[in-house]
Amino acid sequence: MRIGVTFPQTELGGDPGAVRAYGQRVEELGFSHLLAYDHVLGADPEVHEGWAGPYDVRTTFHEPLVMFGYLAAVTTSLELVTGVIILPQRQTALVAKQAAEVDLLSGGRLRLGIGLGWNAVEYEALGEDFTNRGRRSEEQVEVMRRLWTERSVTLQGRFHTVTGAGLSPLPVQQPIPVWFGAASARAYERAGRLGDGWFPMMSPGPVLDEARVTVERAAVAAGRDPATLGMEGRVDYRRDRDGVAEELAAWSAAGATHVSINTMGAGLGGVDGHLAALEAVLADLPA
Repeated sequence: MRIGVTFPQTELGGDPGAVRAYGQRVEELGFSHLLAYDHVLGADPEVHEGWAGPYDVRTTFHEPLVMFGYLAAVTTSLELVTGVIILPQRQTALVAKQAAEVDLLSGGRLRLGIGLGWNAVEYEALGEDFTNRGRRSEEQVEVMRRLWTERSVTLQGRFHTVTGAGLSPLPVQQPIPVWFGAASARAYERAGRLGDGWFPMMSPGPVLDEARVTVERAAVAAGRDPATLGMEGRVDYRRDRDGVAEELAAWSAAGATHVSINTMGAGLGGVDGHLAALEAVLADLPA
């Protein structure tokens, strides 16, 4: 099981030095990957009465693919993971282009996690339809994979028309791995049918077991080997180092191929506090 970190961007502000220091240090510590959440825009609670989302207009979010272009230049082995980018609120060909560029600049270190999102405010501002985002995302994945692997693409889909067009340069990975964020039966089915892996939105236990059955059945129905699909869990650090070790062990027992340690929300302050917590977690892991 590969152990990575969740970039604590909501607590580090807009300091590019913190981005660089964090990325370089977690690579030095031996973590396999850095996962970044995504929001393009935050909603203003003073305008959207009764706003109950976990993030708002004051919450810091770096644009993941742009930030990964920066991190590609200051790291050498760290896998860069969007976990997840909200694909249907973006133009498909542009995401394919940006992802190909990050993959090229990083030497093939991008893993593109995608999801549908929940924030209709963002969709409105970006000019995309919130109501058909699930159906549209499936076609988006098909379009991106073709653009990453074919010099010239022609297709007519329900939501996309491409006529004799292609990307250059192409990515190192052809195609770039696409993983799905999944928190519903429909999303589990989609991940099994189309994904290279998935991010379950729950902890190990009976609910995860049921979700995994759905993913694997969908993979088999699509003629795919479910053993080839990755699964990435999340462990939230809350100053309980024994608890982190136990959760990591639980994810390993559940068959996770990857896990990310998330230090946001633990009151750790700036970049040094987050890095110190991660060092402490590593010290507790078996050699």
